[in-house]
Amino acid sequence: MADIFEALNFKELLLPLNELKNCNLCPRNCSADRFSEKLGYCKSNASFNIASVFLHKGEEPVISGEKGICNVFFTHCNLQCVYCQNYQISDNSFNDIVYQQSLKEIILKIIKILDQGCNILGFVSPSHFIPQMKVIINTLHKLGRHPVVVYNTNAYDKVEVLKSLENYVDVYLPDFKYMFNDISEEYSKAKNYPEIAKASIKEMFRQKGALLKFNKKNQITSGLIIRHLILPGHIENSKAVLKYIAEEISIDVNISVMSQYYPTPRVSAHNFLGRCLTEKEYNDVIEYIDELGFSNGWIQDMSSNNNYIPDFFDEEVFKNN
Repeated sequence: MADIFEALNFKELLLPLNELKNCNLCPRNCSADRFSEKLGYCKSNASFNIASVFLHKGEEPVISGEKGICNVFFTHCNLQCVYCQNYQISDNSFNDIVYQQSLKEIILKIIKILDQGCNILGFVSPSHFIPQMKVIINTLHKLGRHPVVVYNTNAYDKVEVLKSLENYVDVYLPDFKYMFNDISEEYSKAKNYPEIAKASIKEMFRQKGALLKFNKKNQITSGLIIRHLILPGHIENSKAVLKYIAEEISIDVNISVMSQYYPTPRVSAHNFLGRCLTEKEYNDVIEYIDELGFSNGWIQDMSSNNNYIPDFFDEEVFKNN
């Protein structure tokens, strides 16, 4: 399979990485030279730092389908949520040299999964790795591969950067976390998160609209799905997020409201975040969804907090890595 790379001009393909010489990809605006040792907030260099490439079947039904989605998990993050369930790879304090892979290695892993019948490719936490994401997509296109591309983001994105992705991304999958500045600062070290997320999701909506598009096999080909993770002790935040979506974006947009929150060891002693949702909290949010008039999307049942606990050190689960 390696012979497929012979005709590629890698020098040309890697040109998007030049953006990393003065990195202002995300709202942190670090201006860091990621080719140097002086890194920015995310502590990410210019390499392809990917923790895992694997076939995932736990996304929304229109995304996973019958065959699943090939998910590419980048390391580190431009948010540092204290409760992050992917903390094993998202924490900016660890040295991720073990995850530095060549473009060829990554492409071969992706193609291996796509060849299993899956034609959808997801990039998870890509905001600080957009040039690398573009390189991967461009390389696949040069090889005649055109999977549906899903941009799975925390919504801490810059509008001008999202505009540059209009011809790259088919499906936007943002997690709209907060409407209140105090908890966005306390939990994710980003006081301006609500304002940034509002603008970025409006741009995603401008590009894709409210309605999802499908091919003849009923597989998603384009659209926007707004996720929201309900946090224990913060039901009013969830209601404020949902109210904003209904009134300022569209009541017809697809939403995915998640009850899967599970306290990691890092927040086990926290007053609110140290426990799972209660049934009353969950029902309050679900009732509010009905009050607002949403009709498109998905909700999880209360048992989901036991089903979505990733372990990036489990070789069996991530055997494609």
